[in-house]
Amino acid sequence: MPISTPRSRTTGVGESARAGAAGVRGAQSRQDDCVRVLHRRLEYRGGRYSEETVEAFRSALPGALGLVGDARSETDVQHALDATRDRFGSLDLVVNAIGTRSRGGSFGGGALVDSPADAMEPYVDELVPAIFNVVRLGGRALVEGGGGTLVQITGGSARRAIGGRGPWAAGAFATRALLQSAALELRERGVHAALLIVDATISSRKNAARLEGRQDDETTTEEDVAAAVRYLAAQSPRGWTHELQITPRLDRWVP
Repeated sequence: MPISTPRSRTTGVGESARAGAAGVRGAQSRQDDCVRVLHRRLEYRGGRYSEETVEAFRSALPGALGLVGDARSETDVQHALDATRDRFGSLDLVVNAIGTRSRGGSFGGGALVDSPADAMEPYVDELVPAIFNVVRLGGRALVEGGGGTLVQITGGSARRAIGGRGPWAAGAFATRALLQSAALELRERGVHAALLIVDATISSRKNAARLEGRQDDETTTEEDVAAAVRYLAAQSPRGWTHELQITPRLDRWVP
């Protein structure tokens, strides 16, 4: 589920509600670390994480801590947080980028009236409980450690629903509500909770063929997402951002 680097005190959760990996904030060179590691995480988007995937992370980042687990499990998430703290001494950033697979194709696929009866299940039974679990336990761990930053990554449907993506939007709206509550509750306890809305298609090796012919500025990159996490993690408590949206210049932007 999480992965951490030797120079960081960070854990994160990746793409699947059942398993994952994530990017980090380092100490002196936290900017480079954050870009490099989140980039590695995003290269594996869309697949179920396995020991093989974690080994790939460890190979790319010598000394990294990699674990596989179920983000809906309190035991698994708490173990990940404890293991990170035990390995590196403390914890100052939790990044959560969990996703799930819809019953009707990408992003909820299709009109509500044409959806199967179980179309909401991946979001109600998997995605939202997993996000709740990581925000709850990750926020608690940061409070116990004296403060830090909690970043939850989601998509543009957190801001407005799109036809054909109803179940996905419902999960994204719930995610936004959870993070707004967390931000309000954790501020006075020294924890900066922020929602990072990636309102974009992320250009990667996985979807290179599908994006062929599109201009660069129609999509965002893995490094752009990592840079946004880095920006949030580096903020002074005198100027915290609790919700940040990134959108490519040539993609549709809705105020």
